[in-house]
Amino acid sequence: MTAVQTRIEPSPATLGILMVKTHFRRYQGDIGNPATWPFPVRYRVVEEAIPQRMGHLQQHDLLEPFKRAAQTLIDQGVAGLTTSCGYLSYYQQELSAWSPVPIVTSSLLQYPLVKRLLPGGKHPLILTFDDTTLKGEYLEKVGIDAAAPVAGMAADSEFVRSIRQGDDSVAWAVLADEVLAAAEQALKRFPATGALVLECTNLAPFSAALHARFGLPVFDTVTLVNGFYAALQPRRYDDGASWNL
Repeated sequence: MTAVQTRIEPSPATLGILMVKTHFRRYQGDIGNPATWPFPVRYRVVEEAIPQRMGHLQQHDLLEPFKRAAQTLIDQGVAGLTTSCGYLSYYQQELSAWSPVPIVTSSLLQYPLVKRLLPGGKHPLILTFDDTTLKGEYLEKVGIDAAAPVAGMAADSEFVRSIRQGDDSVAWAVLADEVLAAAEQALKRFPATGALVLECTNLAPFSAALHARFGLPVFDTVTLVNGFYAALQPRRYDDGASWNL
């Protein structure tokens, strides 16, 4: 009698996501919508982290609250960590040095690579929640020159208001129109743009619309996290499926 060998597939790795305390409608593509991800995720809200504090981390020290929330997810067995706010680039160095599992805090981590990918004379443009606060150490701590082009959403937009005030009633089409308008204005200011890097994780649901309108590569939290997860759990390929060119 011949023994039948059964290959046991490993359980899929779980990604931990540290969430800013917010309340608004998260469309698919948003980091806070589990349907965005083709792999298991586990969320943990950092109670002290509210939107009004994220652009002022120099005055509101949230490192320890994020560590405590991260430790909870680590204890639950996540293979890696990310966050729901690109402003947490401010803590990338501290959190990665502290954490026993890898962590990517912000889609801004992609910027140095994107800059190297682009043709000569082209540069990435950062589209952010608020360009009056995304500057200085928020950029420099992840290897971005403080003079890098940055453009924000309009301060009086529904996009900004709904996040700050916790309004979950704003339609996708309204937000999409505002994002496209902000990008259009920014591209007029920075005509040498070769790619968009979306700092704000809540901009990712509109990446395809941005690409369709402007024809530029778009790097967002989804491109970051999907690549990160692919490294945490590489795809397995069967040795029987070969192809010769």
